[in-house]
Amino acid sequence: MASFACRSRKQLLRCLVVAVGFISWAAPPPASAQIGSARYSSIVVDAASGEVLEEVNADEPRHPASLTKMMTLYLAFEALRDRRISMDEAVPVSVHAAEMQPSKLGLMPSSRITVEQSILGLVTKSANDAASALGELLGGSEDRFAQMMTLRARALGMSHTTFQNASGLPDPEQWTTARDLAILSRHLINDFPVYYQYFSTPSFVWHRQVIYNHDRMLQSYPGADGLKTGYTEASGHNLVTSALRGGVRLVGVVLGASSNGERDIHMAALLDHGFEQMDVPIARRPNQPAPRIALISSARAAEVVRPAPAHPHGANWSIQVGSFATEAAARSAAAAARRAAEAGEIRVEPVTVHHKTMWRAQVVGLSSADAQDACPGHRKGGCIVVRPASRQVASR
Repeated sequence: MASFACRSRKQLLRCLVVAVGFISWAAPPPASAQIGSARYSSIVVDAASGEVLEEVNADEPRHPASLTKMMTLYLAFEALRDRRISMDEAVPVSVHAAEMQPSKLGLMPSSRITVEQSILGLVTKSANDAASALGELLGGSEDRFAQMMTLRARALGMSHTTFQNASGLPDPEQWTTARDLAILSRHLINDFPVYYQYFSTPSFVWHRQVIYNHDRMLQSYPGADGLKTGYTEASGHNLVTSALRGGVRLVGVVLGASSNGERDIHMAALLDHGFEQMDVPIARRPNQPAPRIALISSARAAEVVRPAPAHPHGANWSIQVGSFATEAAARSAAAAARRAAEAGEIRVEPVTVHHKTMWRAQVVGLSSADAQDACPGHRKGGCIVVRPASRQVASR
């Protein structure tokens, strides 16, 4: 395979995106899920001009997961702009919407939620029930709304994207690309500058519960002010981030990471490289280690560097979903809880209860907020939140 010529500074930066090995906060991820793997894609663009600064596999088809909600929100913002709906308008909740899998707000059939509450539910908790209900309001049915989403995507120039639902829940026919998601991000930012501010919402209160934003880049990366996280088993950990520094706004897309920590650190490095190319000074964050970088000749290989800290953002909480008669049942329950939190790693282990082997389902490596997010939808199964270090059950 031909090697890269990386003699100049600009050439070096372009080589870095294909070659960087980034930090993984947990044990080494499987080869099919890590940065540089077959399902990895990324791109960084200037939000104002659309100029591509860095890209890897940017036109390869990928499952969007909850990044789908960016298009749901785009159509909602269009309807608000055109006064077809209002922020305080009631959104009916159908049985179909209420039955969506987590992550969700727990909406009940025949209840109502306002348009603004739906938007807040999408940008913070990535609520699938709220997305479905909003889609039904705008399209009459979620199937019809998905057709509207795809047609709008084509009109925006997203030529490789097809939507099948409003939420991003798994569907084998739902596809996008990193480049298409960058196009959508630029339109959200430039077409709706006022409504775009919703993406930076740190939290909102829903039925006396504080719902925190899943996007940790808002706290960890200076200048970041949106857009969206996403995760399914098929897609891996996805992230779209926009950041503004020195009057320059960049949009980054990372698809197919093995963990939230890997994804976030990779995004930060890509944005740093992008700002450097735009001659915007980069202020190093406190306690930020200098990245170890290895120049290699293929985007399908990456060095994974493991630092001493176990998890970012205090992500050392865990949840115990329950104990099950089979390993498959335990793994399925843990996977559902992980989807609800859009974070953490699945752990399934055998335990002996009354001389009988059971399988304990857990999700580890969570922040406090993520742990609380993961458990409410599983209370009937005996889900409990476990504090870090002491391994004590947390009070609610």
